[in-house]
Amino acid sequence: MVRHVASARPELILDVACGPGAVTTRLARTTNARIIGIDLSPEMLNAASAVAASPAYNERILLVQGHAEELPFADATFDALTFTYLLRYVADPQAVLKELARVVKPGGRIASLEFAVPSRLIWRASWWLYTRTVLPIAGLLTGGRGWMDVGRFLGPSISSHYRHYPIDWTIDAWKRAGIDHVEWRTMSLGGGLVVWGYRSE
Repeated sequence: MVRHVASARPELILDVACGPGAVTTRLARTTNARIIGIDLSPEMLNAASAVAASPAYNERILLVQGHAEELPFADATFDALTFTYLLRYVADPQAVLKELARVVKPGGRIASLEFAVPSRLIWRASWWLYTRTVLPIAGLLTGGRGWMDVGRFLGPSISSHYRHYPIDWTIDAWKRAGIDHVEWRTMSLGGGLVVWGYRSE
């Protein structure tokens, strides 16, 4: 995802659903751009701010609290935009994609990383077993009851999202939002999905 954005040498990037700042800081390491990370969660932004404060980033990272459904930026502000694990958490993925595209300059790159459900039966069965049993147990052993609950949530959340919004729907939704030349690839035996394209001229 980062590579698709960095290759365009953007000067200003918006990282939506930036969470604890992993993608935000990767963008800062990979480009010379200024990056704004936005997330709904104050806890996530606190974690991101601790990482982004490193002198290595030359104060190029700004963190903002806000909603992806209503971004506090003018039209065509950013040269590029990334978002990670976002669409499962919004009520209207199509509307959110349109809002994301709105703040990107014509021709600017947009890229995302999401979890996915493997399409091949053998990998889907393995993925189901992993997300329904291994993740909750690993969460319990490493982080206690709270992390077990996170592990139990993740697999059903991903499955439910793709029942309502399969990959074909997602790609069409990007195009309907005003994003051209949309491409995609799965990763991790189908457990991950990277999508990228260009803001329509």
